[in-house]
Amino acid sequence: MPRIAIIGSGPTGIYSLAGLISSATPLSITIFEETPDAGKGTPYHPAINDRAMLANIASIEIPRIEQTLVEWLSSRSDSELQELGIERSAIGEREFYPRIVLGEFLAAQFWILVNQGLSRGHSIDVKASHRILDIKLGKDNITLKFKRHGGDDAAMSFDHVVMATGHDWPENTETSPGYFVSPWPAAAIKRIGAVEVGVLGTSLSGIDAVVSVATAHGMFLRDDNGALRYEPDASSHGFSITMMSRKGLLPEADFYCPIPYEPLRFCTEEAIRLLTEQKQERLLDEVFELFRRELAAADPDYAARIGLALASVEDIADRYFRARQHADPFVWAAENLAEAKKNKAERQTVQWRYAILRMHEVIALAIPRLNDRDLKRFHKDFKTVFVDDYATVPHESVERLLALHQAGKLSVKALGDDYDISRGGEKPGAVVIVDGDECKYDAFIDATGQHALSASDLPFPSLRQTGAIEEAKTRKAEVSATDETRRTGGVEINDDFRPRVGPGLSNNLYCVSVPFLLHKMPFIQGITSAHEMGSNVAATIIDAVANLDLLVHSG
Repeated sequence: MPRIAIIGSGPTGIYSLAGLISSATPLSITIFEETPDAGKGTPYHPAINDRAMLANIASIEIPRIEQTLVEWLSSRSDSELQELGIERSAIGEREFYPRIVLGEFLAAQFWILVNQGLSRGHSIDVKASHRILDIKLGKDNITLKFKRHGGDDAAMSFDHVVMATGHDWPENTETSPGYFVSPWPAAAIKRIGAVEVGVLGTSLSGIDAVVSVATAHGMFLRDDNGALRYEPDASSHGFSITMMSRKGLLPEADFYCPIPYEPLRFCTEEAIRLLTEQKQERLLDEVFELFRRELAAADPDYAARIGLALASVEDIADRYFRARQHADPFVWAAENLAEAKKNKAERQTVQWRYAILRMHEVIALAIPRLNDRDLKRFHKDFKTVFVDDYATVPHESVERLLALHQAGKLSVKALGDDYDISRGGEKPGAVVIVDGDECKYDAFIDATGQHALSASDLPFPSLRQTGAIEEAKTRKAEVSATDETRRTGGVEINDDFRPRVGPGLSNNLYCVSVPFLLHKMPFIQGITSAHEMGSNVAATIIDAVANLDLLVHSG
């Protein structure tokens, strides 16, 4: 049997497995999972998350595995739903659930796939509590060196290896007293006392951090009218949280829109692909023209309101955020939440938001083709519009922020571009300096989420060796005779997610580990991206196996 290894059993590993078991040729599939619980994935694992942390993807958005999330929840017994903290009446395809609920759902789907694969004649070996120590590319195979928890090192060789290692979180979160480089594991930050807490980041990761700390010093309660309030403990007088980011804005509430997405009129995949072939030197500006045309057609009133006709790549973010930046963040959040709830109840779509949401997936096709100058322009000026639009958060997340603010426990701070954050030194926490003003926090959490990593950050020594795999490169805007490219970090991959490797080495490694792709694929995060990557890789492997079968039989 062709030997396939999948490193990681989170969403990308699961969708890879789902594709592989459709192979007509029996496969030998080995799945390596570092934790004892295969299938849950780090972002949804109960050992990492607080029960109050919400996922920002609804059932209708999760690509089907064997069941939808709603189907799986509906098939649970009342006692199982009670254990998950879900009321049967609250199950719905557009509802949001705690991260750990998604973890249980994904694990259930994973084991269904394993059993299906076995029944179809595949050999499947799930190696939980196995940590991959190294990946060594050979001429005709790939050797994995691994360690079982409490056991000795061992090695196995494979024909194809899927590197679905997912998010990269530090092993030690509290790197100095009171300074946390991540909100995960949640148990670490729940030990923070009733002190002044600073949280860097206002996205869902920041909200996760805020909620985890807040539930250690009080509780969220709903009154008879359904309004959420925060009730602090009697001993929490010194407790307060300041969320901070460059703009000092809170994310907007999830908005209603048709799913599957309606087709775009101007900013289409075909139009983007044509530009990548014909307009490489002006690619970003040409893509921006498609963006303007699509947005203006979708919502002329909004286009006029922000002056879209005069907008450029460099100032579109300023126009997009201008109204919010001139408003109190909590007043804006309350009004936006009310609008989002009303639109959901009435199934009304805000067209400009929907247009930007649909365009981000199409425009993503052009980003790896940008030259170095335009890639910098995109990341600096244009990307934030899409990130803000698609990174909306569950309504309950906004309600929690408003409840904390009304209780006098939460504020938001704009850092701007000129700020400095330093460890507390002899004292715990951190000091934040903005425009010369100094603020001291007894505890500080960096909740800015997953950061892009370079090829040199790969945790596998053999892959870091010179000549193994290439670091991602981008064309220079001004080409010289000696050097036509510039390093941009991450791993250089082809359209099948295969890293570009040195001569004489197997090219059957597939890098679908998000941190190493973010430099040139900044939107490739979340379960929908996991489905896209896993399905793509599985199809490539099945084609390779089928072609090998043809060669063998024809020979």
